[in-house]
Amino acid sequence: MNLLSRRNFLRFTAGSGVAIGLNNLLPAYAQQGSLVSGRDSSINYPDVIDLQVQETAIKIGGRETKALTNNGSVPGPLVRLKEGQMATLKVTNQLAEDTSIHWHGLLLPPDMDGVPGVSFAGIKPGETFTYQFPVKQNGTYWYHSHSGLQEQEGHFGPIIIDPIEPEPFEYDQDYVVMLSDWTFDDPHDILANLKKMPAYYNYQRRTAANLAQDSDWRRMRMDPADIADVTGATYTYLMNGIVPDSNWTGLFKPGDKVRLRIVNASAMTLFDVRIPGLKMRVVQADGQNVQPVEVDEFRIGTAETYDVIVEPQDEQAYTIFAETMDRSGYARGTLAVREGLSAPLPERRDRPLRTMADMGMSDMNMSGMEGMEGMEGMEGMEGMEGMEGMEGMEGMEGMEGMEGMETGSNASGMRADMPGMSSNAGVPHGPDNHGLGNATVPMMVKSRLDEPGLGLENTGTRVLTYADLRSLNPGYDQREPERDLEVHITGNMERYMWSFDGKKYSEEKELTFYNGERLRLIFVNDTMMEHPIHLHGMWMEPENGGGQYKPRKHTMVVKPAERLPVAINVDAPGRWAFHCHLLYHMELGMFRTVAVIDRPMGAS
Repeated sequence: MNLLSRRNFLRFTAGSGVAIGLNNLLPAYAQQGSLVSGRDSSINYPDVIDLQVQETAIKIGGRETKALTNNGSVPGPLVRLKEGQMATLKVTNQLAEDTSIHWHGLLLPPDMDGVPGVSFAGIKPGETFTYQFPVKQNGTYWYHSHSGLQEQEGHFGPIIIDPIEPEPFEYDQDYVVMLSDWTFDDPHDILANLKKMPAYYNYQRRTAANLAQDSDWRRMRMDPADIADVTGATYTYLMNGIVPDSNWTGLFKPGDKVRLRIVNASAMTLFDVRIPGLKMRVVQADGQNVQPVEVDEFRIGTAETYDVIVEPQDEQAYTIFAETMDRSGYARGTLAVREGLSAPLPERRDRPLRTMADMGMSDMNMSGMEGMEGMEGMEGMEGMEGMEGMEGMEGMEGMEGMEGMETGSNASGMRADMPGMSSNAGVPHGPDNHGLGNATVPMMVKSRLDEPGLGLENTGTRVLTYADLRSLNPGYDQREPERDLEVHITGNMERYMWSFDGKKYSEEKELTFYNGERLRLIFVNDTMMEHPIHLHGMWMEPENGGGQYKPRKHTMVVKPAERLPVAINVDAPGRWAFHCHLLYHMELGMFRTVAVIDRPMGAS
């Protein structure tokens, strides 16, 4: 991190009149009880929005630190736009290094997308870059740096785009709820620690008492407690820039319909969100209206957004609880009838453990793996090149009826919705092990869209799944995909290597989409971790059984051993970024560009 010089610090504070201290540095929407709109509010849409990227001294949880800020705050100020307007945003770089802003989820010209080396050169120190683009959508989104690890250092903020037409749901109060993970350590040191020892921040590893039951996992060089790379061992989890003890609060009157625009702006954290005592009605996913779904909780992956409406009836406080997937910490806030109230925290849940389902072996148990003794480490799955007909795979009792299945290179690309096949029917992984960049290969891959996610299976609550999401209106493109493109999510946790198809960005840079085609992009997760995959410039429509009402998403969390097909209307010529939104995974190579080009003559 670049240190803030005394001269620059004095220049900043003298010029802005902003005092040191968390409360004063928070933007208006993030302060206690501050609405982003209401039924009678008058919203101003300025012709030009100015953002100053700078290093700023702030306090988080009473502790002084330095952050990369937009207009002096973490999170940055709310960027509020109107559907149909021409947006003009001037971004000035006051850092000693290059910076950028990516407008996450917005459909805009490629040279306005804000990805250095892909769509533009970045913003040099002392320079101002003007982003200008027509606003073609509405909903809840966010912005963040796409330069190095700056996002981890506080360089992000929310976007609200108000619709031209009235919204299809009513609400009285409206709050942004930004979730993030803050570290007082230098992010580059965190990355160095992970490369030296991938389990560096996993303080929840199994103990000697578990040696016997974990023997099979050790033989395969895996840890069932490996849930998150970076944990509460270094992270403090924030809600609107506020630590749990400071208790961000949103106010309501009994009977109000309260809209919460929940944004996961973390670098490396998946959160499970619930409000004990209140049902949440999900009305938007990734900024897009969906048919309302009432749930008790939902998992929100890094970079996703969900808008929910709650209707508290009583004069009491309700806790907004966002627990990390690995259970190492939480962000917390409160809905209350007045400031100063709080509600009890819900009971913390036990840390989940990986299961054989995360290795694509859901119908097997570890003791029944006869014939697989030679698979220690599972590196490359040597000895499985002759899988045709599945001979020699005793112990795979869950695979009856699949004896005649060939396992060619695209076996896992088979349609899960083929006639006669359940959408949850697994198919064998193809023989390509993707080399040294991939430590494991699941035996079977299948759709897991209807699963709530690890640790949420038996909570007794109604948990949102991707299978629940339906767009409010039929999709604008009802063509069947004409081409399948399979991309494997790969990694080697022991070496802390992350990639697509076993190759880092430095080794293989680009995917090709054809302008005007309807494409089926098939994610196959070979790793033992969840990965939020983000495609810039175009929507992804998960094939979740929704038919013409498939939802549109800009980010999809792909579970371990999952085969997840998404349909894409390829309508944005140019070069676009495509990557895992876990920041350290992207930094180490789980990144590609997508070239949207005209289809060459004779290409299929």
